[in-house]
Amino acid sequence: MDIHPAPKRGATESLIRISLAGICATDLEIKNGYMDFRGVLGHEFVGVVEESNDPDWVGRRVVGEINCSCGGCTFCSRGLRTHCPERSVLGILNRDGAFAEFLSLPTENLHLVPGSLSDEEAVFVEPLAAACQVLEQVKIDEGDRVAVLGDGKLGLLVAQVLAGVTKHLLVIGRHPERAGILPGRPIRFIGVDECEERGLDLVVECTGSPEGFSLAIGFLRPRGTLVLKSTVCDKSLLDLNLVVVNEITLWVRAAVHFRRPWRPLPLEKFRWLP
Repeated sequence: MDIHPAPKRGATESLIRISLAGICATDLEIKNGYMDFRGVLGHEFVGVVEESNDPDWVGRRVVGEINCSCGGCTFCSRGLRTHCPERSVLGILNRDGAFAEFLSLPTENLHLVPGSLSDEEAVFVEPLAAACQVLEQVKIDEGDRVAVLGDGKLGLLVAQVLAGVTKHLLVIGRHPERAGILPGRPIRFIGVDECEERGLDLVVECTGSPEGFSLAIGFLRPRGTLVLKSTVCDKSLLDLNLVVVNEITLWVRAAVHFRRPWRPLPLEKFRWLP
C-alpha cells in the first residue's frame, strides 16, 4: 500500500500534526471535480506544531488560515493577501490539506487555540471565520430583516453570528430538527417549501446547491443585499435578470479559488471606492 509522504515545510513554515479535521461541502464538491484539485483534501483542522521556523510554536495547539500568499505582489501589498494570484490554498489549490497525519502552513497563518476550547470546538474555527466574514462585507442594522438560506453547518454558524446584530433573523432550510441547535437565540426557523417571506433586506445563501441563488433572489426586496457563501461544482448559467431589475447588491464569498492561467488586470484600471 502506498503511503502519502509527510509534507516538507518551507523555511518560514510549521509542520503540524493533525488532531482533528472537519469535512465541509467544499471538500465534497472538489471530490466531484471542482477546481480539478489532485492532492490531500481538508482545510478545517486543529493540530499540534511538531516543527517550526519559530521554536516558540513547537508543542502549541493551533488552527490556521488556509490562504498562503506570496507576500510580495501588488495584491499582498494592498492588504488583499487572500486574493494573491500566486497563493496556494490548504487542501484546495496547490497545497496538501488536513486529511493526513501532517500538514504544513506558513507560521504567520497559525493561531493558538486556548485551553478552554476542545478539539471538537476548535475544528469549527475556519468555517466560523467564514461566517464572521459576512459582518465584514455588509453593514447590518438592528432592524434589518435578515434570512440565512440553508441549514447545514455553515448556515447554522452564520445564523448564530448574525443573531448578535439583528432582531429579525430567519433560517430557511429543509431540516426543521436542526432548529434545536440554535437554543436561546432570537432565530425563527421555517421550511423552504413553506416559506412565504418576501421583501427581506439581506439573504445569506448557504445552501451548497445550484438552486440556492435563484431561491435567495426571490426572498429579497428591491435594492436588497445577497451574500453568496456556497461552493458548487456546477456550470449552470445564472439568470441575473432579477438582480439587474431589482438592483440587488451582490456579495460573493472571499475568492479562494481560480483556474490558471490567470493574471490580474492592472490596478490603475479599477476605480477604488473609499
